[in-house]
Amino acid sequence: MSKLLTDLIEALRCLPGVGGKSAQRMAFHLLERDRERGQRLAQVMAQAMREIGNCSRCRNFSETPVCTLCASSSRDRHVLCVVESPTELAAIEQATGYRGQYFVLLGRLSPLDGLGPEELGLDRLAERLGEGEIEEMIIATNPTVEGEATAHYLAQLARAANVRPTRLAHGVPLGGELEYVDRGTLAHAFGSRQSAD
Repeated sequence: MSKLLTDLIEALRCLPGVGGKSAQRMAFHLLERDRERGQRLAQVMAQAMREIGNCSRCRNFSETPVCTLCASSSRDRHVLCVVESPTELAAIEQATGYRGQYFVLLGRLSPLDGLGPEELGLDRLAERLGEGEIEEMIIATNPTVEGEATAHYLAQLARAANVRPTRLAHGVPLGGELEYVDRGTLAHAFGSRQSAD
């Protein structure tokens, strides 16, 4: 194989879930059948890498200093939802009627990976909480060990700023059957049960 073709395949392997065979198949497809769209992909990707940064207020991806969600006057400025990544922000926007503000951590506390409070922008989050506008902070981190540790830290940060921390509910999925739910999820759901009014 030519060096350039090898470089293209290696470059495609940076995508999540793309191994050597998948990257090779993508490269061959673009070169054999879709060069025009491959060139368009390369142009858009280069432009996106140059021009997309992070919102100075919420840290979501944005082409402008303040993203459209933070700039919108129709969003509820008293509620702030903290998520681990832009992917989760997009999922909440698509699946719920949530109309508040966001803060994107771009990770979760993980000392082994070198991710501490500074890397997650928690100093910036503390500043936002200290502005006095936010009344509730919804903690929407994933229910992993690192996600739970991050949630605990975030709750302490909110309380220090006199903001009410809330946590997304976790447990048995809607439409799920108990016999197929894993033990950890079932134990958590059982321990977090609520009144059935």
